[in-house]
Amino acid sequence: QVHLVESGGGLVQPGESLRLSCAASGRTLGSLAMGWFRQGSGKELEFVGGIRWSRGDKEYGDFVEGRFIVSGDNAKDMVYLQMNNLKSEDSAIYYCAIRTRDSYYGDQSPLGLIYGMDYWGNGTLVTVST
Repeated sequence: QVHLVESGGGLVQPGESLRLSCAASGRTLGSLAMGWFRQGSGKELEFVGGIRWSRGDKEYGDFVEGRFIVSGDNAKDMVYLQMNNLKSEDSAIYYCAIRTRDSYYGDQSPLGLIYGMDYWGNGTLVTVST
């Protein structure tokens, strides 16, 4: 079992920045990747960004356009999401997820595969509003 806890959400104004953190605990040894997804009100769950531990490479959702940056510390089982120039459409619950070493999808599958993640956090709410 792996337990994920997100933090850092809150209310910000358009154009401001926010940094989310996610801490993983439990059977994390050898995990392959961690990432962020989000779900806005009435919208489907979508991929935000993730990091693959083996090479340190990152993948992002199409909407990011350089505004968000994923970083992480494999040794500490932490992943972060720096969000800049936030827009109202970024309002959503942001979820952290992890792909464990036993994952069927392995190390090479795209990080944006929702079913490619094995455990999920409960989410942290981000609201961008005036």
